[in-house]
Amino acid sequence: MMRFRHLTLAVVATLAIAPSAFAQDAGTDATTSAGKRFAVVGGYALSEPTRNPEIAGSRTYFDGDGAATLSASYYVTDNIAIEAWGAADKFGNRVKTPNGKVASVDTQPYALSGQYHFGTPANTVRPFVGLGYYEANTDGEKAEPTGALAGRRIGVETAKGAMATAGVDLNITPTWFARADVRYMQDTTGQPNVAVDGVNAGKAELNPVTVGVGVGARF
Repeated sequence: MMRFRHLTLAVVATLAIAPSAFAQDAGTDATTSAGKRFAVVGGYALSEPTRNPEIAGSRTYFDGDGAATLSASYYVTDNIAIEAWGAADKFGNRVKTPNGKVASVDTQPYALSGQYHFGTPANTVRPFVGLGYYEANTDGEKAEPTGALAGRRIGVETAKGAMATAGVDLNITPTWFARADVRYMQDTTGQPNVAVDGVNAGKAELNPVTVGVGVGARF
């Protein structure tokens, strides 16, 4: 949780100063990335669930985790982009109840979204927003050897729904840039079922927020 808060504060600070820096930067004549249509970004994100679902009659708490991320974008214009984004590794979530840890599960989200990048490629600071569709593959479900679910088989369905993105790119050169972003994933397809020994035991509505930083290149 402390790692998530620190990274969140860093990203929020970057997003907060972006509008003023963006305004000051407008109209610059520096060499830009105008006309470059492809971009790739490698980064790291922390994911934190925003919901605490009730499973098998008990309120549960899913811990957050960090993982490497990758994205690839195609710029239809200098302002409009289509992005494919996903976790390059799995987010590990410990599942707790008021009586302690009862299980663990891994999630690996990926998404496709449209984005609008404000300003022109001449700007050093370029905020952006996006909206798209995500799925989060779930596997590695495992009950703790002691606790309420000990010795039982657990299954969690894939989460699916809408993803909203807000972020900012800091252009270092016409090719290289740094990125900070926040993504919110809202399950909009009825919430994934949780089964215990093959019997439905609840819904895993997590609606996670990810906070990430990364370095990218345009070409």
